[in-house]
Amino acid sequence: MARNSQWSDEYWLLIMQLYLRKPVGVKPLYDKRTIETSIELHIQPDEIFRRMCSLANMDTPSVERLWEKYGNNPNKLQREVKLLRKMNGFSNAETFYKDVEIKETFEKDFKPLDEQPELQPVMLIMILDLYFRLTPITMVPETPEIIELGKLMNIKPSVIAEVMDVLQYCDPYLNREDFIINPLLIECQKIWNRFGNMEPEKLEAFANQLKDYFK
Repeated sequence: MARNSQWSDEYWLLIMQLYLRKPVGVKPLYDKRTIETSIELHIQPDEIFRRMCSLANMDTPSVERLWEKYGNNPNKLQREVKLLRKMNGFSNAETFYKDVEIKETFEKDFKPLDEQPELQPVMLIMILDLYFRLTPITMVPETPEIIELGKLMNIKPSVIAEVMDVLQYCDPYLNREDFIINPLLIECQKIWNRFGNMEPEKLEAFANQLKDYFK
């Protein structure tokens, strides 16, 4: 049985709790808290973002009622959210989704890689963006841009340099004829297939959005 991502009005409570987390307001699309809520509900981040905007604008009567009921009563909201999670099985997801096939899409990008758990596909996307702004000779741990990205993602520059080395074998323009045996090759190829032909400006804009996830 496939479980489709569907909105339920009960989820407004989690969106409101997310909105009210300090600093109060609409969280960036790829803010870690936005992503955590998206993964919890199996709903795309852009829909979570739109719902937060709806809360900010109070653009429907139902949203206005939410504000009237919980806007000045965060403790009541917290109790309701806790009850919702308990009823829906959020506190014991493994049992709740037993024998249910969950079709994951964006969630996979934010899960650790089996081959190297300190990395996630979202990190490979950001590394690919930097890859296009460097030359092979500068794809080394000592390069300032690599050091800066490593600090942001909390990984060693040497790991980024290793990924870039693997990406060179995915790059058809380099036409590497030698072979590489690296467990990251398959995952890097997947990222290249998804983003390698994207316009550099669009990839850079996307990577800049993804930075919010690591802040």
